[in-house]
Order: sequence, then structure tokens, then C-alpha cells
Amino acid sequence: MRRIEQVAGTGVPLFLDDIDTDRIIPARFLRCVSFEGIGEHAFEDDRKQDPEHPFNNAAYRAGSVLISGRNFGCGSSREHAPQSLMRWGIQAVVAESYAEIFFGNCTSLGIPAVCAKREDLAEMAAAIQADPQTPVQVDLLAKTVTVGTKSYPFTMPASAYDSLTTGQWDFLGQLLESKDSIKATATKLPYLKSFAG
Repeated sequence: MRRIEQVAGTGVPLFLDDIDTDRIIPARFLRCVSFEGIGEHAFEDDRKQDPEHPFNNAAYRAGSVLISGRNFGCGSSREHAPQSLMRWGIQAVVAESYAEIFFGNCTSLGIPAVCAKREDLAEMAAAIQADPQTPVQVDLLAKTVTVGTKSYPFTMPASAYDSLTTGQWDFLGQLLESKDSIKATATKLPYLKSFAG
């Protein structure tokens, strides 16, 4: 299982409130059979309407930490939204608050979604806009977001924190680690004996 204790890289400043899942990934991209290639469509309509959108800016293209505002990921319930962010390259989100289902989907994908104070988010976004190469680090163990040389505290529910830092979010990893006990149980079940080999 993969423990997530820290995400480090550069940031993407999108300090806006109420960014809903329809804006993160437009509905027409929900028909995909798999999530492959969905990252290139993150914020597609917003990017077409606003050439200055951060996801259009090459300076932020390598960014792995998204900085946003209040109620991030609201609207329709869809796993496609955090999947598109993850496949674009986002590995952590720092915002003031989240829609509950979006937050849960992030956690189940191994994307830390942490909450910071509004004034701290504004400072983080301004620092990244001033220098897109500013290092950004989300340290789950220390419960801080560091932008450049300044650190800010964050909060997140204990259940999500425990899930990420222990690797329990990684259900496939749990299955693979339990392979021997799964096989042992299968040999005891009459209807699975022929599949236990």
C-alpha cells in the first residue's frame, strides 16, 4: 500500500469560490469508457472562455498542488472531476472547503484535499502568481502547506488523514498485500475451490 505523507512540487493558483464539477470536467466528457486522456479536458470550457485561465498557462503546467477557494468541487457528483485533475497532474488540493462527495473521491484516489484559512490561501496564490516556480509542499505529517519559505497550517478530517498516511486509501494495494489470506479463504469455500489455484 502506498502511504501519502507529502506532496511536493509547484503550484497552480485558481483562487475562486464555488468551482463545481461541471466546470472541472464538462459533462460531455463523462461518456468515456475509461479515464484515460480525461486530464487534457480539465477545465476545458473555462479555458476556452478565458485564455488567461491558469490551466492554459504553460508556467503552471508542471504544477502538482492546486490552490483554490471555498466550496471546491460542488455540484454534480462525479468521480471524473478529481480523475481529470489527477490525470492533468494535480497531486494535492488546498482550498477553504470542499463538497463532501468531491472530497471523498479525492481521498479514495490518494489526492490529499486539505483546508486552509482564506487569508492564507490568498497569500499562497499571490506567491505562486508572482513566481510560478515557487516550491510548494503539502506535508500531511506536519499538517502544513509550505509555499516558498512560509508555512501555513491546514486541517483535514481525521479519517482522511489516517487513510492517506497509512495507505488504507489504496484498496488495490490492500488486496495485493492480502493475496495469501485471500487464497487461503478461497480454498475453504466450496464454490471457489476451482478458482483458488
